[in-house]
Amino acid sequence: MFNRDKQPQPKLVFGIHAVLEAVRSGKEIEKLIIKKEMSGEALRELMKACRERNIPYQFVPVDRFDRITRKNHQGLIAYMAEIEYQPLEMVVSAVFEDGREPAILILDHITDVRNFGSIARTAECAGFDAIAIPDKGAAQINSDAIKTSSGALHNINICRVTNLTNAVKYLKDCGLKVFAATEKAKQPYYKTNMKGPVAIVLGAEDAGISPEILRYADELVQIPMIGKTSSLNVSVAAGIIIYEVVKQRLSDF
Repeated sequence: MFNRDKQPQPKLVFGIHAVLEAVRSGKEIEKLIIKKEMSGEALRELMKACRERNIPYQFVPVDRFDRITRKNHQGLIAYMAEIEYQPLEMVVSAVFEDGREPAILILDHITDVRNFGSIARTAECAGFDAIAIPDKGAAQINSDAIKTSSGALHNINICRVTNLTNAVKYLKDCGLKVFAATEKAKQPYYKTNMKGPVAIVLGAEDAGISPEILRYADELVQIPMIGKTSSLNVSVAAGIIIYEVVKQRLSDF
């Protein structure tokens, strides 16, 4: 059981050589923060390795480090991932090889950790095969996210991709039909055929789904708003759309 009263602490690795060794050894890393003006051959080597392994990094002022730790960080901190990321291509291929129809969830820059954990819990309960997220601008998958997911994040594939639009194109090329849930749509989700291999796209509550991804979606679907409130929490919207896919897979449409 999770202790909900204890504040989860991120797993951190400090210093250029320790972080470089962690990257070289294949450790799963959520992100790196690097002190501005930091330079050197070791840093260039580290940044090259991060690009090769799709590990996001950013340069930040030194006072950011002081708010995180008083240890000798040497201007570099790695946030270690709580899960093992999976390549989207391998997941999709494995599902088809298993004789099943993939169901993939794509989260377009959803940054709230608790929303992400809740969505992951629903997707895993519904038997979705994977959640695709961007390598930058996504919720950090930390202990809090795992706690909110009730551990589901350990049981569903999480695929971190460099470009969500390219991921959508790839899924379409693989034969998946891409549905984008947006208030801009006119078609209600419950009047849409979501059988077969599918990918569902959800966007952040403030910005929604990016226009580029909307252009590549096969169909736009909406959840009707009957009351005075204009929108649902994204994790609630995710549950509605995800279980429409489940309902249609378990019954005649």
